[in-house]
Amino acid sequence: MQATITLLPGDGIGPEVMAQAEQLLTELGALTGHSFQTHRRLIGGAAIDAVGQALPGNTLAACRQSDAVLLGAVGGPKWDDPEASIRPEQGLLQLREQLGLFANLRPVKPHPAMIHASPIRPERLAGVDLVVVRELTGGLYFGRKLALADMAEDVCRYSREEIERVVRRAAALARTRRRRLTLVDKANVLATSRLWRRVTKELVQREFPDIALEILLVDAAAMHLLSRPAEFDVIVTENLFGDILTDEAAMLAGSMGLLPSASLGNSGPGLYEPIHGSAPDLAGQDKANPFAMLLSVAMMLEHSLGLVEEARLVERAVSDCIAASETTADLGGRLGTVEAAAAVRSRLRSATVGSQDRKPAASKETHATTPVYSVA
Repeated sequence: MQATITLLPGDGIGPEVMAQAEQLLTELGALTGHSFQTHRRLIGGAAIDAVGQALPGNTLAACRQSDAVLLGAVGGPKWDDPEASIRPEQGLLQLREQLGLFANLRPVKPHPAMIHASPIRPERLAGVDLVVVRELTGGLYFGRKLALADMAEDVCRYSREEIERVVRRAAALARTRRRRLTLVDKANVLATSRLWRRVTKELVQREFPDIALEILLVDAAAMHLLSRPAEFDVIVTENLFGDILTDEAAMLAGSMGLLPSASLGNSGPGLYEPIHGSAPDLAGQDKANPFAMLLSVAMMLEHSLGLVEEARLVERAVSDCIAASETTADLGGRLGTVEAAAAVRSRLRSATVGSQDRKPAASKETHATTPVYSVA
């Protein structure tokens, strides 16, 4: 197949891990006969420095014309002024809104070799395999804002349509897995959460009667993610709660350097990015863990390009590197960013010897991947 992919390296370690993602795509294309045409655009702090905008018009146009978008990271101390009128994060929020990316998928399944790296007791990590589906374009992040000298206001607003579309995506995903869906809200306090709860109950009863629905208040959910994580299958929640809970869930995997994510809409390109942020303290030192970025490529291959077999090849290559301790220092290894990514490509080559004529998978289903090894 032929695919056009927009690369948004961004800030901090973003350009370093993005360079390894681009090399992986080049290698994969050569091995499988696919053509991945990539082009780079500015976003975040780098875009502010260059053109004074966090999301330049030509960046948005390129993303809209692509089959998928890969993002490195945005932000850093250089632009970390809460009073600034333009901030790097605005570029990402605008991109999500403009592309209609309302559902963020973050799968978490600890790798056996990384159990020791989690602060959670090993016995509690047995059988953990969950996906958090976070609503991405509503709530406090996009509501009306007011900032005065001695008073500030952020409005949280949700409509039935916004809730239904993300819950429908989460329930459909649960149907491909263990058929269990958990709604996380704060319905004892928030009117928006009471709407979430009512709409979710109605939709699941009407469209997904085969799905078991659990409802948890967000404070209880935060506790149960650590005390009984293996009991969760698919979690769906609003924007702010999802932002916080997914970082907590990262600790189940032992490192944020292993967690990819996919942001999807009903049509158009999906956006794929590691969740680790720009890590400015590691930038330019060849220390950044590239695995989350490479696993984001795997999610892109499956969800946006329909290349399921190729996605599994990438996942297994990363898994094998983790098992063999061919990793960066944050995972207990001794490799730098470039060497760790090269190790993944080496295992990818070994796995595809004699398979260049293999036909790519035709499926383009949009559901969370549950790879054999996955730490994400």
